[in-house]
Amino acid sequence: MRNEDVSRELGVDGGDFYITAPAPCPYLEGRLERKVFSYLSGPRATHVNSLLSQRGFRRSQNIIYLPACDRCAACAPVRTVAPEFTLSRSRRRILKRNEDLLRRIRPAKATTRQFSVLRAYLDGRHAEGGMADMTALDYASMVEETAVDTMVIEYSVEEPDGEERLVACALTDRVADGLSMVYSFFDPDDADRSLGAFMIMDHVAMALELGGRHVYLGYWVPGSPKMDYKRRFGPLERLTSTGWKRMPAADQDASAR
Repeated sequence: MRNEDVSRELGVDGGDFYITAPAPCPYLEGRLERKVFSYLSGPRATHVNSLLSQRGFRRSQNIIYLPACDRCAACAPVRTVAPEFTLSRSRRRILKRNEDLLRRIRPAKATTRQFSVLRAYLDGRHAEGGMADMTALDYASMVEETAVDTMVIEYSVEEPDGEERLVACALTDRVADGLSMVYSFFDPDDADRSLGAFMIMDHVAMALELGGRHVYLGYWVPGSPKMDYKRRFGPLERLTSTGWKRMPAADQDASAR
């Protein structure tokens, strides 16, 4: 497909789109993945990021991409509907465990404290993953190479001596209709707090504070254990060939309600 055809289909004027060569799929064993991607730059980057997020794209640094795999459509873009998010007993328990956390919204600047938490997270949870060898320079690039409205959200605990101990972070974009969670991580020593779930719930609260309707969670991949957790944060919408549709109840995890 030519660049102008992709641009016309997506409703983006003047964008250059490319497609990657086939590579092993990180989610489903034995399959190959390909991506359509473009670069974000210039004064319209934030607008384009919002527009393409609504069309299922995800951002990584200044690249925005969409799966375009041959004979496979397993990756389903999903988003939480913030105004309809309710607090079940399990969700209330998570909030209770984390009511002492301090939320700090920071600019998109990497810090050594953030990287220390990230390294602990990768070593403890994803030692065999594609980011296992990430360096401080790689992390700085991930955070700071952005042409859009990006923030780092820090979550800390105040220690008895008055110092704040960082326990979790989220790299997040503001988009036209809410928030897009680019990447999040936490200290595995605080696993009993369910910090991953808490950060998603807190993003729902922040989206509402900002007047937004959605929190974009990336791709849900049926059959991929590491992506299955997203089913717990309904009500969810998934992007289909005819637009965003409410996910069937059978595909959502009722235990979180």
